[in-house]
Amino acid sequence: MELILVDNAQKAADFLAVHIRLNKDVPGWIRPLDKDIESVFDAHKNKAFRHGECVRWIMKDQQGNLTGRVAAFVNNKYTNKGDTVRVGGMGFFDCIDNQEAANLLFDTAKKWLQEKGMEAMDGPINFGERNNWWGLLTQGYHEPLYNMNFNPPHYVRLFETYGFKLFFNQICFGMKIRDQLAEKFLTRHAAIAKDPDFTSRHIKKDQLEKFAQDFSTIYNKAWAQHAGGKEMSKGQAFGIFKQMKPLLDEKIAWFVYYKNEPIAMWLNLPDLNQYIKHMNGKMGLWGKLIFVWMKLTRQCHKMVGIIFGIVPEFQGKGLDAFLIVEGAKVIQGENMPYHDYEMQWIGDFNPRMLNMATGLGAFPSRVLTTYRYMFDPNVPVERHPML
Repeated sequence: MELILVDNAQKAADFLAVHIRLNKDVPGWIRPLDKDIESVFDAHKNKAFRHGECVRWIMKDQQGNLTGRVAAFVNNKYTNKGDTVRVGGMGFFDCIDNQEAANLLFDTAKKWLQEKGMEAMDGPINFGERNNWWGLLTQGYHEPLYNMNFNPPHYVRLFETYGFKLFFNQICFGMKIRDQLAEKFLTRHAAIAKDPDFTSRHIKKDQLEKFAQDFSTIYNKAWAQHAGGKEMSKGQAFGIFKQMKPLLDEKIAWFVYYKNEPIAMWLNLPDLNQYIKHMNGKMGLWGKLIFVWMKLTRQCHKMVGIIFGIVPEFQGKGLDAFLIVEGAKVIQGENMPYHDYEMQWIGDFNPRMLNMATGLGAFPSRVLTTYRYMFDPNVPVERHPML
């Protein structure tokens, strides 16, 4: 096996081609958009380069066939609660079903990270945000959500035989849109609905700046403490909303207000992969025409839960039920095109969100696993602490 550093356009194209070659016959696989992978390794597009660096390799056999790939990266902003060692990342792993080949890829990433002063590596993870390309698929080998890792089952053996240990599981939950909500949700909703100070609204595209501000308010109260104290500015939130606008369905993204102050949000989007699977990795003119036509003819029947949050002072008061029922009144309507719902992953270290998902009547639809490998074999891997 020969490992080749990706340092030019042709090798970058081969990096994309490895994934296609090794996964194209795996049931459920959807080819990602080339641009979504390329943007991870573009210093002009990926903000993670401000705080770190990355490198990637492709692997070929003696006949010149592509047999694997891997990326390694150091991100000084990557931290997990309870970490006492410096942790680097590896990801975008693909490999034939051969442990020796896999070990060569893992060893190469490990050596590079050690040279950068790292003491452990997590993988497979993204060089950037955790909502994309994070975790190894270990259960639920069916069509992935947009920008979600997908891999054949034998990758689990390759990782665990090498010595990777479970750091945390990422559990997605699914349900049928028109399944009846549990009675307890209706009861809790009714109790809160008696107070006229509580109101709900779905997003309106002509008021995106206002809803982006509401998003940043809720986010900073509910999540900033879990993101190293990093708050989201109104400008950043507006930028995210502008990017979402072409895909946004106003009636599946909801906010709750108390005396007109934003206190909770439930944001969903149509599953972009339902469009992408018809594009063969290219979002060119033809891809855009496919997207517009499918959107106009309402052919996407799956929606994805992106974020669900309540500001701390209103948590534990039944507001989750109020928010879900308010949204369901519209989302479950006969004129809506959605049949299936899947929530983006919830860490197994977050029991409150896991309870919310199961209480909704959702079922585990897939599991992705973030593994950790300690470079000192005498240091045990400790699970991600509970929130």
